[in-house]
Amino acid sequence: MNLKIKNALISVSDKESISSLLRVLRKYNIKIISSGGTYKSIKKLGYACTELSKYTGFKEMLDGRVKSLHPKVHAGILHDRQNKAHKKQMSNQKFPPIDLIIVNFYPFQKVVMKTKKPKDVIENIDIGGPTMVRAAAKNFKNVTIITNKNDYGPLIKELENNKGKTSIKFREFMSSKAFGLTAYYDAMIANWFNNKLNIRFPERKTIFGRKLSNLRYGENPHQESSIYVSDYDDKKLGIKQLHGKELSYNNYNDLFAGLEILQSFKRKAATVVIKHANPCGISISKHPFISFKNAYQCDPISAFGGIIACNYKMNKKIATEITKNFLEVILSKGFDKESLRILKRKKNLRVIDISNFKYKNQMYIKSFDGSFLVQNRNNEIVRKKNFRCVTKLKPSKKELDEIEFAFNISKYVKSNAIVLCNNFSTIGIGGGQPSRVDSCKIAIQKARKFQPKQIAKAIAASDAFFPFSDGLDLLIKAGVKVVIQPGGSIRDKEIINYANKAKIKMLFTGIRHFYH
Repeated sequence: MNLKIKNALISVSDKESISSLLRVLRKYNIKIISSGGTYKSIKKLGYACTELSKYTGFKEMLDGRVKSLHPKVHAGILHDRQNKAHKKQMSNQKFPPIDLIIVNFYPFQKVVMKTKKPKDVIENIDIGGPTMVRAAAKNFKNVTIITNKNDYGPLIKELENNKGKTSIKFREFMSSKAFGLTAYYDAMIANWFNNKLNIRFPERKTIFGRKLSNLRYGENPHQESSIYVSDYDDKKLGIKQLHGKELSYNNYNDLFAGLEILQSFKRKAATVVIKHANPCGISISKHPFISFKNAYQCDPISAFGGIIACNYKMNKKIATEITKNFLEVILSKGFDKESLRILKRKKNLRVIDISNFKYKNQMYIKSFDGSFLVQNRNNEIVRKKNFRCVTKLKPSKKELDEIEFAFNISKYVKSNAIVLCNNFSTIGIGGGQPSRVDSCKIAIQKARKFQPKQIAKAIAASDAFFPFSDGLDLLIKAGVKVVIQPGGSIRDKEIINYANKAKIKMLFTGIRHFYH
C-alpha cells in the first residue's frame, strides 16, 4: 500500500545533506515541521517550515527537554489512518497526520568520548527523538521513519518513483532500521551507566555494535559474516590497512589474537606469529630483527599463511625477510618508506598499521544459540616476585626473567598449553589438546624439528598443573631444566619429588591460565 506524504517532521542534530531532501519534499508539496537548530537551518536554506512550538501551540520548556513530547505530535504519528474511531478523534482535536519523521539523536556517543563530566553526558541523552522514532516505527503501516542521513538517497528515490508516496515494503524496512537504532542507543546509555557504577555483570546485558563491513565469507566459504564495532567510537577499529586484499573473517580472528598478545609487551621489541588464532612463535629482544627471526624460526612450517604482529616500526631488513615467505597479514606500529615499498611487491599481502590501536580491555563474550557467556579478560601478568620455588635447586635472577616471559605466554595458547622457551623466544608450542601429555609431546616435537640446539636447558611453562608425572617426565628427558606451573594438584608433592630426583628447578605460581 503506497501512502501519500502530506506532513513531515524533521529534527536532526546532523544537518549535512538535508538540502537535497528538502528540494524533493517541496516538489511534492510536503509541509515541514521543525524546531531549534533544524528549523533555523531549513529557513536559512530558503524552504518553508512551521516551527514546532507554533504547530503545537506549546512553547518548549525545561531548556528544550520538552518540545516534541506533545499529543498533537504523537497522535499525528501514531493514529491508524484506516481506523474510523482514530480518524474521528483526530478530526475532533483538529490534529493533522504526520506521515514522515526524519530524526537523528543527540550525539551521546561523541560526548562520551570527549568528556568525563557525567552532567554533560546525561544532558545528551535524547528523549524526544527516540520517542518519536519508536512511535513512527511502530506505525510503519502509515508512517515513514528515517533515522540516518545515508537513507536520504533511498527516500528521495522512493518519493520520485511513487510521486510523493512511499511503499509498505520501504516503510517496514526503515522501521526495522529505526528499532535497531533505538536499541543501539539505549544499549550505549546502559553501558555507560554500568561502567560508571562499575557493574560488570548487570541483570540484563545488551551488546551494541555497528557494522563496519560485510566480509566475503566466514570461517568457510559457505558461511556469511560481517564485522561490527562495539565501542562509542564505532566507525573504526584503530587499525589502518595500507595494502592488500580485504581482510577476511579468519584474518580478523588471527589479527585480534596477535593484538591481544602484543599488548602484554611494553618495553622490548616483540614479534608474534599467529596461525588459526594460536601463536606459533613469540620472541622479545632489544633488536627488532632478532625478535622477528627468533619468532619465525620457532615453527616456520606453521607460520606458512599466517600473520605477523610487531610492536615496533617495520624496517627494510625485516620486510625483505617477510617477502621470502607466504604470509597473509603484517601488523606493525608504522612502516618506513622502504619497508612499505618492499611489502607492496606482494600483491595480496595485507599490510596493517596498528600505530593508533588502543587496547580497551573489554569483556570477553562467547555465544551459543540462544545464550552467551561473559567474563572479564585474563589480564593477569604473573610477576617473578610472586613465584614460589618448590624444588631444592633455585633459579638465577636471569632465569627468573625468562621464566616470567614463558609463563605469561602460556595464557595465549589454547589449553592444554605447554610452551618451551629459550633466550626469551618460544622454541616449541603445544596447545589445544585434551591431554596435557599430548601437548608436551607436540611442544617437544616442534622444538626438536626446528630448534634442536635450544632444547637443552630450556624452560617449560604449563598453563595448569601436572596431574601426573608423565608429562613432566617427557619434558625432562627432552632436556628441559626449569618448569613453571600453577600447582594445586593433589599430587603436587609427588611431582615435586620427581623434579628433585631429576635435578630440575620447578616453580609454582598459584595462577591458572586456561584458554579454551
